[in-house]
Amino acid sequence: MKFSINQTELQGAISVVYKGISTRSTLPILSGIYIQAYKDTLTLQTTDLELSIKYTADTLIEEEGETVVPGRLFSDIVKSLPDAAVSLESTDQGLTIVCDASSFTIKTLDPQDFPGFPTVEAQQSVELPFGHFSSMVKKVARAVSKDESRAILTGILITIEEGRLRMVATDSYRLAIAETDLKEAPQEAFTAVISGRFLQDIVSLSQSDEYVSLALSENQIVVSLNNTVFINRRLEGNFPNYAQLLPESHEASASFEVEHFMSAVKRVSLLDEKTAPVKIDINIDSQTIQLSSVAQDIGSAQETLACEASGESMAIAFNHTYILDGLGSVDKGTVVLETQNSTRPGIFKSGKEESFLYLIMPVRI
Repeated sequence: MKFSINQTELQGAISVVYKGISTRSTLPILSGIYIQAYKDTLTLQTTDLELSIKYTADTLIEEEGETVVPGRLFSDIVKSLPDAAVSLESTDQGLTIVCDASSFTIKTLDPQDFPGFPTVEAQQSVELPFGHFSSMVKKVARAVSKDESRAILTGILITIEEGRLRMVATDSYRLAIAETDLKEAPQEAFTAVISGRFLQDIVSLSQSDEYVSLALSENQIVVSLNNTVFINRRLEGNFPNYAQLLPESHEASASFEVEHFMSAVKRVSLLDEKTAPVKIDINIDSQTIQLSSVAQDIGSAQETLACEASGESMAIAFNHTYILDGLGSVDKGTVVLETQNSTRPGIFKSGKEESFLYLIMPVRI
């Protein structure tokens, strides 16, 4: 095997497939990157037996072949090289990497031992603009649970019904919902719960004007974007009935600039950045909201912001980290807080074309 490729392109390819390398397996082959040079196509693959990633690129192939290189070492070497042409060649001693004045030879593994890329027969599939897909995943991702004992909550529920795309995530303490209308929506309804970590890895890729394809089989999800294919297992179980958590009405509502509000939350939570909740007092008469916190044996802080309020004056308190997590996903502009009372969940809403709802369970005042 012998081929040449630009260092920047090779490093980009490695960064995509690197997320599929196994870090815990006792099988050395799973910590490697499979490389195949065939005709005019370079293919890189990784797998941890749950997640499989394949990246293909057009490049100059002088000799066809395949090999498996230690993933971490190969990545570190390529990162260290200058932005120039990189020549890679398989020899009896391993893989030789030459770039400018630098030369490395590393031991390789038998490509015959590398697991084949899964073949999936899709039962459902849909194509979405990557921009919408990426934006919505980022909005709800922080509400995804990290508790592996309830695996279904580590996922994001994706549904498409009547031309509307919805993503939902919850960790039982908060709930995030992002929605948008699709100009070219599929005729069939689409529903899947997909690992939140997996989706975040995908949207961390370079932004693209292309469409992302989601295809479902009985127990796997296939995501295709540009020249990359990701295959991961679907999460099993029933996603919570989140609709029953959404109140039909509210007693108080306040609209304010999200950036000013977040800055104020950060300031009043400085006294105790770990546990102290932030209390929010909505004053209808003065059209203000007052944020305050009290830290035992440390002190107190408060700040008042102008708002557009309606309904009844009311107070409610939230974990300040949850507030910042949710509103950090909101685009610049205004956000609306709706509450029923101090013991019922509060709801933050924003957006028009791409709407966002963020529900937080309150902290006892």
